[in-house]
Parts: sequence; C-alpha cells; structure tokens
Amino acid sequence: MEKMEVKTSLLDDMIGVGDMVLLEPLSEESFLRNLQKRFDHNEIYTYIGSVVISVNPYQPLPIYSPEKVEEYRNRNFYELSPHIFALADEAYRSLRDQDKDQCILITGESGAGKTEASKLVMSYVAAVCGKGAEVNQVKEQLLQSNPVLEAFGNAKTVRNDNSSRFGKYMDIEFDFKGDPLGGVISNYLLEKSRVVKQPRGERNFHIFYQILSGGSEDMLQKLKLERDFSRYNYLSLDSAKVNGVDDAVNFRTVRNAMQIVGFMDHETQSVFEVVAAVLKLGNIEFKPESRVNGLDESKIKDKNELKEICELTGIDQSVLERAFSFRTVEAKQEKVSTTLNVAQAYYARDALAKNLYSRLFSWLVTRINESIKAQSKVRKKVMGVLDIYGFEIFEDNSFEQFIINYCNEKLQQIFIELTLKEEQEEYIREGIEWTHIEYFNNAIICDLIENHQNGILAMLDEECLRPGVVTDDTFLEKLNQVCATHQHFESRMSKCSRFLNDTSLPHSCFRIQHYAGKVMYQVEGFVDKNNDLLYRDLSQAMWKANHPLIKSLFPEGNPAKINLKRPPTAGSQFKSSVATLMRNLQTKNPNYIRCIKPNDKKAAHVFNEALVCHQARYLGLLENVRVRRAGYAFRQPYVPCLERYKMLCKQTWPCWRGPARAGVEVLFNDLEIPEEEYSFGRSKIFIRNPRTLFKLEDLRKRRLEDLAALIQKIYRGWKCRTQFLLMKKSQVVIAAWFRRYAQQKKYQQTKSSAVVVQSYIRGWKARKLLRELKHQKRCREAVTTIAAYWHGVQARRELKRLKEEARRKHAVAVIWACWLGLKVRREYRKFFRANAGRKIYEFVLQKIMQKYFLEMKNKMPSLSPIDKNWPARPYLFLDSTHKELRRIFHLWRCKKYRDGFTNQKKAVYEEKLEASELFKDKKALYPASVGQPFQGAYLEISKNPRYKKLKDAMEEKVIIAEVVNKINRANGKCTARIFLLTKNHVLLADQKSGHIKSELPLEDVTKVSMSSQNDGFFAVHLKEGSGAAGKGDFLLRSDHLIEMATKLYRTTLSQTNQKLNIEISDEFLVQFRQDKVCVKFVQGTQKNGNIPTCKRKNNRLLEVAVP
Repeated sequence: MEKMEVKTSLLDDMIGVGDMVLLEPLSEESFLRNLQKRFDHNEIYTYIGSVVISVNPYQPLPIYSPEKVEEYRNRNFYELSPHIFALADEAYRSLRDQDKDQCILITGESGAGKTEASKLVMSYVAAVCGKGAEVNQVKEQLLQSNPVLEAFGNAKTVRNDNSSRFGKYMDIEFDFKGDPLGGVISNYLLEKSRVVKQPRGERNFHIFYQILSGGSEDMLQKLKLERDFSRYNYLSLDSAKVNGVDDAVNFRTVRNAMQIVGFMDHETQSVFEVVAAVLKLGNIEFKPESRVNGLDESKIKDKNELKEICELTGIDQSVLERAFSFRTVEAKQEKVSTTLNVAQAYYARDALAKNLYSRLFSWLVTRINESIKAQSKVRKKVMGVLDIYGFEIFEDNSFEQFIINYCNEKLQQIFIELTLKEEQEEYIREGIEWTHIEYFNNAIICDLIENHQNGILAMLDEECLRPGVVTDDTFLEKLNQVCATHQHFESRMSKCSRFLNDTSLPHSCFRIQHYAGKVMYQVEGFVDKNNDLLYRDLSQAMWKANHPLIKSLFPEGNPAKINLKRPPTAGSQFKSSVATLMRNLQTKNPNYIRCIKPNDKKAAHVFNEALVCHQARYLGLLENVRVRRAGYAFRQPYVPCLERYKMLCKQTWPCWRGPARAGVEVLFNDLEIPEEEYSFGRSKIFIRNPRTLFKLEDLRKRRLEDLAALIQKIYRGWKCRTQFLLMKKSQVVIAAWFRRYAQQKKYQQTKSSAVVVQSYIRGWKARKLLRELKHQKRCREAVTTIAAYWHGVQARRELKRLKEEARRKHAVAVIWACWLGLKVRREYRKFFRANAGRKIYEFVLQKIMQKYFLEMKNKMPSLSPIDKNWPARPYLFLDSTHKELRRIFHLWRCKKYRDGFTNQKKAVYEEKLEASELFKDKKALYPASVGQPFQGAYLEISKNPRYKKLKDAMEEKVIIAEVVNKINRANGKCTARIFLLTKNHVLLADQKSGHIKSELPLEDVTKVSMSSQNDGFFAVHLKEGSGAAGKGDFLLRSDHLIEMATKLYRTTLSQTNQKLNIEISDEFLVQFRQDKVCVKFVQGTQKNGNIPTCKRKNNRLLEVAVP
C-alpha cells in the first residue's frame, strides 16, 4: 500500500491561500480569485482564522472516507489542509479535554450545503467518540433523526433539491469521557404555507411524495390514497419528479429511521394517517349558496373526500362539515355564529391543513427528543449544531423571508460580537496590547425589527390586535409613519423625501437595508401570516376526533379549557425563540461554517463569480478577514514555529537545546526581521503582516532545497561506499566458493573413476559365475529330455497295442450287427416296401420346412416399414407361403411402428398423408416437401415485442404463422405479409408493424388455386358477395406452399364439414375487385436465379415465369 503523504502545516503544497487571513493583497477580487482557484482544484474548504468557508461542489468527493477521519483525528487545527473535519475535531476536543460547551453555527443561503455540513459534523463526532453497544445505539438514534426530520421538514426549491424549510438546533450531550448520552432538538418556524401552495418549480414537503411513491398498495388503501400525484390539489405537478431522487427508496429509509429512533408501529401509522388527511384536505372544494336572509354561505361540492377524511381521523362528518361552513365567536358569556362565504371557507380549510401539519411536525420533534434524551442525570457537556435557513433574497419576498432574514441579522450580530470577543481574549491571554477595530455593527437593523415600541414586529402585532378594519395596507401606512426617518428603511409611500423619486419600489412594498444588502418585501399577507388564526370551531372539531394523535395536537379545542385570550402571533413567537437561541449560543464557545453556493444550476465545476461575490458580501466574509487582520494576521505556538523554521538559523539547526521561545527569538533576530512585524506572546508568536510569513516560507523552501542537495550528496557517498564494501565481500565469498567447487569437482572425478573400475571387475566376476551356472543347467535339462523321450516311446508302444485290440473287438461287433440287420430286413421286407415312400416324403418335407423357417429366422429384414428387403424363396413349391409370410410380417411391423406414435406425431403423419392424397403426382413441388416436417409456427409472435399488438388482437390458437409475399395486381410486385391461420379465420398482417390488414372467415374461402410446376404461387378465392370479398381474391407466394394448403384444407374441413376445392392448373382466373385476371405459368430463364417472378402483361393477364 502506498504510504500517504504526511503534512505538518496547511502551508505545505498549498493551492492558492488556505487561510484568507494570509491573503495578500486583500481585496474583493483577490478573495474571489483565491476561492475559485481552490474550487477548481476540488479544494472546497478555506479558513478565515478559525472560520471554515465551504463551497458546495455539487458532486461526491473522496474526502470523507474513514481514512480521512483518522487523518484529522487529534490533530492541530492548522496542521493539515482546511477541512470541515478539522473544525469538528477542534470543537470535540475542546469539549472533551477543556470542558467547554461548544456550538457549531452553519449559515448560508438555500442550496449552499448547510444540511450536508451538519451531517458531516455529526458523522465525524460519531466516528471519533467512544464505542460500545449503548453508545452505538445513542449515536445511531442521533444520526437517524436526520432522515425523519428531512422527510417532514425539507422540500425541493428552485435553488436546492433538499432545502430545509425549518430551522434546527440540536444539542448533543456528552459525558465526562466524551461519549454521547443523548440530545435535544429545537425547531424554528416551519414554512407551513408550503403545505397549501408552492411557487412554480418547487415541491411540497418530501413526505407527501414519498408516501405516494413508496407506500404499498395495502397501505395506500388503508390511508385512502391513490398513487397518482395529479389527484391532489396540494401537490405541484411541474416538479413532482426530481432527477436523481427516488422517493420510494427514501420512504423505506424514513420508515427504517423511525423504527431506529424509537417510534412504535401504531405511532408511525398515526403519523401517516395525519399526513394523508392533510393531503386530502386540499381536495375539498366549496360552492356558494344564498340563504333566505340574503347572506352568502358555502357548501362542500363533493362530500366523498370529507367522508374519507372523517374515516381517517375519527371525526363526526356533520361536525367537520359545520366547522367549514360556520364560525362561532365568543365574547364573555355570548356566542355569535356566522356563516362563511366561499373565500372564508377556503381560508379555513388551508388554515386547518397548515396547523395540522405544523403541529404534527412539532409533535415529531418532541417525540424524537423523548427517544434521544439523555437518561442519566450526571453533569453533561453540550455541543450544539445550528442548521438554519440562510439569508434569502427572492423576487417575491414575504413574511417568511422577513422572519428568516431577521434571524440571520441576529446570527450576524452574535458572530461579530463573539469573533471580536475571541480575538480580544486571545490578545489578553497572550499579553498582547489590544487595539480597537472598526466594523459595521448591525444592531441598528436588529433594533429596527425587534424594538418593543416602534420595531416592525411590534407594530405588526399592534396592527393585528387593533379593533376595526385591519389590512396589509394599514400596516404599511403605520410603518411609513413610524419608520420613515430610519436610515435602513425605505418605502414608496414614506414621508421621507429621499425616496419619492425611487420608482423601482412598488406602492405595496417596503425595503430594508440589511447587512447583506437591500431586500424588498411585499406587504401582502403579513397580517394574516402573523395572526396565524385557526377558527375555534375547527379546533374543537379536531379535539372531538377519535384519533389519539390528532386529539393531542389540539388541546385548546377542549370545551372545558376554553381560553378567550388571544394566542401569541407568529412573529412574537419567533422573536422569543430567537432570543432564547441567542442566549443559548452566548453560553457556548462558537465555531463557524460559512456555506457558499457556487452557481444556481446545481452543476459541478461551475463558479459564478457574481453569485459568490453577492454571498461573500452578505455573509460579511471580507469584514471577518479584516477583523482578524486588524491586529496580527498570523499566530502560532512557539514549538511548531521553531520546528518549522529552525533550519533557517545555524544556532537552532539541527536541534535547539533551550526553551522554544528563546529559540524563536534567536531565529527572528538572526533573520533580521523588523521588530514591528512581530510580537511575542506568552505561548505564541504573533506576525503582523502576511508578507513576513510568506518571506519565511520562501526562505524555508530555498533552505530545504539546499538541505535536500546535502542529503543527496551524503546519501550518494554512503551508497557508493556501501556498494564497494559489498562488492569486496562478494569477491571473497565467490573466490572461496570457487575453490570449494574446484576441489569438489576433482574429488567427484576420482570417485567416478574408482567406481567405473570396480564395476568392470564386478561385471567380469558375475559373467564368469553366470557361464558356470548355465552349463550346469544345460546338463540337467539334457538328462531330463532324454528321460522324457524314452518314456514317450514306451507309452506310444503301449497305446498302439491297445488300439489294435479295440479295433478287433469293434469289427466283431459290427459284423454281428450287420448279420442281425440282414436277417431282420429279409424277414420284414414285404411290409416295408408298402409305406416307405409316404413316410420318406413326409420326413423330407418336414425337414425342408424346418430348415426353411430356421433360415427365415436368421435372415429377417429390419422393422422399418419402408424397408423392402425380403429373403429369396429357396423352393418353388413355397412361393405362396413365402408371399403370405412377407405380407403378414409387413403388417405386423407396421402395427409395431404405429404403436410407438404420440398423438402429435399421428397428427403430423395424418397431415403428410393428406398432402400425399392432394398433391402426389399433381404438383412438382410436392416431392421436395415430403422430407420436411410441418412446423406451423415459423414466426415466434409471442416472443417478439414488435408483434405484441398482433398477439393481443388474436384470441384463437394459431395453426400456422409464416411470412408470405402478396402479389400486387397492378404491377406484379411482391409485398411481405404475415399469413396467420386460426380455427376460424385467415389473417394477413403487416410484417413490420404487426397491424392486421385483412381478416377472412374460413366459410368465405371457396377455393385455392395453384400451378402444377415447381413454384410457391397460390390464389385464395373468396365467396362472391361476402364481406371479405370487397377487394377480391388474394394472390400469394409462400416457401411452404404444400404445408400451408394442407393445413388450410384440413382446418376448413373440420370447421365447415366441407372439402376445400384445391385446383391445380397452369392457368386460372383470379377476381381483383370487379375484374377477372388470368394467371398463367410459363417456363423461362430467370435473371435473379431460381426464384419465380410475376409480371403484368395487360389488364387481363399476369404471367409467372418459372425456371
């Protein structure tokens, strides 16, 4: 494995400048140029001191592997190249080792990668903290809370496919060892207006699309949903599908994450039922009706959707229907019920949907907190991760953007304060004189928005609480009266004469000069969105539901707990939440991640300089750099500083024996660096100008080159000496081994000669002994042979004597038997002569027949019915018997052959037999078809997707399917067609598309005509007056004419009980529409080989040339 390159500083192999504090010269152009240079080399992270700038790469990068986690683990912040892991490790080690509570603030606009950054921080902390079953369970629950909250709180926007539409702050709690114990999640301002309406090109929250795409059919049926997005008014259709996003897979991930976090099955089902109810609320529509008293009221058009919602939620249908049509107002002891017109009914419907989903989301956060909260009550260390919406400037900015930008103003304020505070504390800690830094303080903008008396939020609340007619225009008038002179507020109707000529500002808008730039807000909807009212009738209807979850979401609907006090407005609630968040952040040590979106196309390797410049301005990045550089641009502990630059001074190289600070002082004095360019702290050296640092780096680089040359020289000398000593040692070893080899070789030759001499002597002795033994053996064999010959002579003499004696005895017996026979024959001669001829005849005949049958048994031919061999007749009188036996044997082997047939084979032979009766000795093409099996299906229609339409159109079994050529009556040219024969029809279809051109019932086919020659032309004649005969007869050509005509003949016979007329003639008439044309077959030489051709001679004659 190749060893990884080890870096000791972010200045090593730096692309651009890794820390913007060191950028020289510092300007907006150089800042953007440095960012782009690093981005082009996939260096997406850059420091501003301890702040991390993250540029979204819009592509996966191999910089988050487990190896990278180990590389940044327990390393100094500036030791390696900039990375989000470095910040996460610094925060985690500060929390674990120094007992400091931490917070990580992740900011940036939508699509800049804030959510992914928070995931990376959490995954890094999970990877480097302790192990164990209980710890792993806590880590898994913390990590799996993200997919659940993303599904219910994220949506696709024009800038981001997974945009967080809520603010999330998570406090992760650790024990004294640094192991996670649990966590607490806080959510801020869910964009619930997205539930009922989405801008063009954007989607509703992910969970709606995930349920419809990933839910099983059984689940959708229980939720009374359909998979089609277009069925629901709350879902935008222009962006329902997102490239690269699989909602079905994400839904399975969400369900699995809910199970890991600790949701019970019935809780998960209840959550999905509430989501389904919200989705179906959008399908409720109203129609106007006039009452007797002349007032307008609204009625629900289709009550089926209402019925299904009531079945899901367990609400009485009449109660919910009345809540959509009437509104009850209570004042002290009086109740007044008024009807709702159509517009008010739609407002009530949307308000219910928004409140139901918003409260469900808050319940989900509470339920997750119950699962992930720390169980032990020991003292805990806390690391907070803030992932909140970035600064938003859209074409149409409303109440949501106003609230979001107010939050970002507060975050910018605390960022500047904490950054300056951190700088000041470090200077004081190191004993460096602090100098005041000029910077823009956005407290004046925060005061414009949140002031308790004349702030915009206070005036909005006052306008919402004021009796009488309250509109967005009255709110704008109030702003013009109170904020007209404020230097960061602009309006067309303002009394301040500075803005009277600003025609770019519409009458219904106002503009605020934020720290990030000017933002124009449309005042339309401010009052309604701030009120966020839900009619009490709807709250009470929800409380009456039999659904436990829905009932718990609307506690104010309980009649026993009616509170006539007006609920707090959305603006005041968010203001209070932001204040709590700010107090929480001020108690912790801050760490910042500034996320930047490089382009609006979500494309990799695209850097839009104008867009990045805009984000850098409103994030205040240049101002942050100036704050860090206002005093000293670079600071470093003495030990690493001395280690990095000690080779620049002879006194500190190669090893300094004294204190590190003294070594640095000697080093800087030796380099003659001006004293005003640096300052010594208690533990760090502070360098004022980046040029001084770069000068040190250049000197170090040149010195390293000199040291490298020295090392090379020493190494080469050592290598040559080592090689010489090795060669000398090798020469001694080789000489010793050679002398040993020579002596061994001489010894082996002497030993081999001795062995040869010994072998020759032993061979001579052995051959001598062998000759003596052979002589003794031959003597013994000679004695044995002589004895054997003598015994043989004696035995043969005795045998000859015995044979002679036996012959004599046999001769006496034969003579005696002949004498007795002679006597008997003389006595019975008269009886024998009368019957001898018949007996001899019968005996001879019996022997001849026996011999005949035995020979026939051995000469039997094979059992093949087509084998005509038969043994020759041996005798003339057996002629009839011989023929009868041949006939019986042929019948018997035919029966044996037939018994071996399957039903399919029988049908094939029946067709072959039928073809023989029809065409034998009539059609010249017939002999060539005898040996070819009838296949029928020459086209695999069921397997070819091109013929799917043709397959679907056919309901009967296909008997034959083949490509034929249809002859054009006008010019005799051929057109390819698919010929299909079924039980009741003959079909002709287009070969390419499979479209059916003609469909002929079998009862309309009267005759098939063909020639007697060796061609494949045939005509199908149709019954006159039939529906299929409109275009006349069909003249076709096929390569399997005999099979096609046979199957057509048999099918017609079985279906109509009538024999199809097969006409074989070299001239026949064909009916083409109203004309009869003669088709004549002639012999001729073809230009295109042996293929018959058809040519139109005149209006009444088609001539087919057959080779």
